[in-house]
Amino acid sequence: MPDQPARDPVADPAALRRLLPPDPTGVDLDDDQLLAMIDPGDRDEPRLRVNFVSTLDGSSTADGLSGSLGGPADKRVFDLLRRVSDVVVVGAGTVRDEGYGPMRLDDASVAWRRGRGLPDHPVFALVSATLRLDPGSPVLRDAPVRPVVLTTDQADPEARRALEGVADVVACGRDRVDPRLLREALVARGLRQLHCEGGPTLFGDLVAADEVDELFLTHSPTLEGGVGPRIARSTTGVAGDLRELELAHVLVAGDLLLTRHVRRRAPRA
Repeated sequence: MPDQPARDPVADPAALRRLLPPDPTGVDLDDDQLLAMIDPGDRDEPRLRVNFVSTLDGSSTADGLSGSLGGPADKRVFDLLRRVSDVVVVGAGTVRDEGYGPMRLDDASVAWRRGRGLPDHPVFALVSATLRLDPGSPVLRDAPVRPVVLTTDQADPEARRALEGVADVVACGRDRVDPRLLREALVARGLRQLHCEGGPTLFGDLVAADEVDELFLTHSPTLEGGVGPRIARSTTGVAGDLRELELAHVLVAGDLLLTRHVRRRAPRA
């Protein structure tokens, strides 16, 4: 195999350039340009986005965590997606595994949101069928906006009462959290721009219910070997129909690719 030409190192690991749609300038994108690319547009139209990172062989984690896969450029897009959201939805297992803290945006994001008439911070919504959550956890106790916990009718009543001191607890199904009811419950609160950060089980259930409108997927230039989980793993146990999406953009940061795919369908109420 012939030698590959040497490439210039990436001076700024958070720098991003646009491959698609083609950008003849080839310059690094600033935050305003990135925000224009991920702006949901009509904020009155409900939209559920999902953000994930994956190795090239399909694993969502390395050593049980996703944080080591993305890098600064992925974190930059991750933060901007939070900035434009009304609510960030995360499974309780992912919150525990990834060490989530309170959903508090930086000063630049707060200023951006204020300039558009949005609340300073998005709502944090945790999904837990069993309510095995600590009411004293900083992610709940120190949240700048009262969180929402999405659970089931059969969740432990005592755990529910304890959590109601720090969060709004909403049942979205009898014995499992129904993705359609989850979406309806949040939209009914005026939270129309939903952004999901995982984990794989929640994403799989959303796909099975055809509730995913957009997927932002970072392709880590790594191979994991097949031990880690894939990015979507439904609890239904039944393979659903394929969901076709259209490629909206491709960004590049060194060897990292960041894609956005959009599900085309009629506007939803």
